[in-house]
Amino acid sequence: PGHPVVYGDWLHAPGAPTVLFYGHYDVQPVDPIEQWLSPPFEATVRDNELFARGATDDKGQLFMHLKAIEAHLRQDGRLPINARVIFEGEEEVGSPNLDAIIRQHKEELACDVVVISDSPMFEKGVPSICYGLRGLAYFQIDLRGSTTDLHSGSFGGAVANPAFVLAQILSQMKDRGGRVKIPGFYDDVRELTDREREEFKRLPFNEKQYRKGLGAPRLHGETGYSTLERLWARPPFEVNGLLSGFTGEGSKTVIPATAMAKVSMRLVPNQDPDRIAELFEAYARKIAPKTVEIELTRMHGGKPWMTELDNRFVQAAARAAEQGFGRTPVYTREGGSIPVVSTFQSELNAPTLLFGIGLPDENAHAPNEKLDLGNFFGGIIASAYLYEEIAATEQHG
Repeated sequence: PGHPVVYGDWLHAPGAPTVLFYGHYDVQPVDPIEQWLSPPFEATVRDNELFARGATDDKGQLFMHLKAIEAHLRQDGRLPINARVIFEGEEEVGSPNLDAIIRQHKEELACDVVVISDSPMFEKGVPSICYGLRGLAYFQIDLRGSTTDLHSGSFGGAVANPAFVLAQILSQMKDRGGRVKIPGFYDDVRELTDREREEFKRLPFNEKQYRKGLGAPRLHGETGYSTLERLWARPPFEVNGLLSGFTGEGSKTVIPATAMAKVSMRLVPNQDPDRIAELFEAYARKIAPKTVEIELTRMHGGKPWMTELDNRFVQAAARAAEQGFGRTPVYTREGGSIPVVSTFQSELNAPTLLFGIGLPDENAHAPNEKLDLGNFFGGIIASAYLYEEIAATEQHG
């Protein structure tokens, strides 16, 4: 069901480890298309950057591995590893059909490690090894106060306004210090280690430049944590969209019949999306007044993921990145989610290695998405070395 999953393999290296490469060929919508400086599906190079929808998320990073595999086959006629590839077309909508496909094809997908390149480098020219991802619990909240929009003069003060009630509910999800108020929300959070906090402090991160790049008047988040700590290791509650009442030009004084919000909670190790969903539902229903009907819809979710820094495959990736980019990589975590990572772990019993070459400011999901070509070509070289480094790991030494 859904869009096709593409599979291929090269399995002619007896005794060598098997690597499963995962990526996705689907992309986000191009809207608003008028903000694109060049057609989104006509790849265009400007200032050593490739502009196109999917350039960094995820077609460019997927193609990087195809070119590295091609280079090995052209030069040596073989690979130092056994390779399987699986590319899907529904990642941007939560991969609703992929888990079932993985379960159905366990033998064809059996591997020693999964390599995913769908994550960013820390900054241009600074290779990064990502060892953690946040998970996700994503909801739609619908409120209904009446069967139709009502004249605010005739009915204002007699019935509840779903738009105002929704604002009240959302305002009770976080306190002024950015801490989520859902009871039990933080119970299972894996706290940062001293080593991690020291590693984060050593990263070349400039908060002032980061803020200016976002165009934000001031940064904000959970009190007591640095910006990087909040981005990578703390679970926020966010409102992703709001809809209610009359929003066109001119005046139309109504009490809307309904109000809707889409909200998300990015989860960290060891939070479970199903438990967080239950806690959110219980809290939302508790604080919603009886003057409106509330409906909560679970859209999709994903488990957080984390591996240890001394993992042999992480160390192999670090050596390969240094050979490809000429400098020692840094270790980072990522605020986004890749739900299939936990599926590969549970269904294939295989660790995952995130080996990305995108950049945080490359407009993934936004107009003028781009990919730095220096990172792209460096990534091809690093990927070619990665296969050799994985082949040399102690597990198969």
